Amino acid sequence: QVQLVESGGGLVQPGGSLRLSCTASRIIFSMNMVGWYRQAPGKQRELVASITSAARTTYVDSVKGRFTISRDNVKNTVDLQMNSLKPEDTAVYYCQTLGVWGQGTQVTVSS
Repeated sequence: QVQLVESGGGLVQPGGSLRLSCTASRIIFSMNMVGWYRQAPGKQRELVASITSAARTTYVDSVKGRFTISRDNVKNTVDLQMNSLKPEDTAVYYCQTLGVWGQGTQVTVSS
């Protein structure tokens, strides 16, 4: 069964950092585009960052310079390093590839 699992969410103060990780079963990340999305309460899900099979990365403007998406081909994981977190980054974060979604991990930025 194809499955994605996110981890690493939590509560952090503004200005803090978190590192999210997405692991996969029966999918090889290095062969596909992988995206990190987020959905805040009352808002549409948005693409935050993506990485292609050629390791090209894209970011939504609101996280440029603060978030970094990376892939570990040995571990078959895709991580999202989030620095300088702001309250508006609060959301459930999901990874997605090949139309498959993980269950999400909650990120809350609050003092």
